[in-house]
Amino acid sequence: MSKHTDMPQSVISRLTRYLAHIQTLCLEGIKWISSREIADNLGLTSSTVRQDLSYLDFSGVSKRGYETSGLEKVLTDVLGADVKWKMVMVGAGNLGKALALHEEFSRRGFNIVAIFDADKAKIGKKVGNLEIMGPREIPAVVAEKKVDIGVIAVPASAAQGVADMLIMSGVKGLLNLALTHIVAPRSVPVIDSRVVASLLELSHTIKFGRRSDH
Repeated sequence: MSKHTDMPQSVISRLTRYLAHIQTLCLEGIKWISSREIADNLGLTSSTVRQDLSYLDFSGVSKRGYETSGLEKVLTDVLGADVKWKMVMVGAGNLGKALALHEEFSRRGFNIVAIFDADKAKIGKKVGNLEIMGPREIPAVVAEKKVDIGVIAVPASAAQGVADMLIMSGVKGLLNLALTHIVAPRSVPVIDSRVVASLLELSHTIKFGRRSDH
């Protein structure tokens, strides 16, 4: 068993930041980077970076650091970024539409193939190249397009029902943007994205001092 199969969630979260940073360095033609440079650029400690990267099947070179192209390849493989993922967006409010139009998703291998909303006034309207559909069409679209990920951008009161429908339709994972907890079987991982909670964390940090690395 590879040593990165049981990584803590906190490590996985930081690895995603490392990958985005390393990809930028590769585009800029930078061949090598040290753990100290990664740490300084991302607001971490060099010991945290070294401990995180020790989970990977990749080693640095003494006095040179990490080869960026090799590190990018390993991080891409570990994080599943070498796979093209199909997603559907449920909720065509301001947040859902903004995310559906965000070009960075497709650049990172996450392709939004459909968008849904329960508001009949929105059904049939276009968001970029996608036409908003009603939620009853979710099962057929998920099956037809072999959707991997469902993104939930609906009010909290509707989130669990939407999650249940996406799970029954066969998605493999959920990104929850709603301000509520979602119950799902262990076979369907749920990642909560909490913009408001993050802002509250930021406000606390500004008021009481710098957060510790995590």
